[in-house]
Amino acid sequence: MVGLFTPACTSIGAHCHELRINDNETDKQWRIIYRIDPDAIVIVDVFQKTTQKTPKRVINNCQKRLRLYDEISDET
Repeated sequence: MVGLFTPACTSIGAHCHELRINDNETDKQWRIIYRIDPDAIVIVDVFQKTTQKTPKRVINNCQKRLRLYDEISDET
């Protein structure tokens, strides 16, 4: 059974959030990093949580992806 625990979602920046999902069957914790824009919810990353702190590479990748998304969105 997959369940959400409190708090299931936290704000980690401007319009950016982290959703925590705990898979009780496999005893794994998952994270979904997403941003809420006026016209879309942008899923930035999904990863298995294995340490207390979010890895720096995940944070860097999310920032790069959002910059690229913003650049592409501004072009259209």
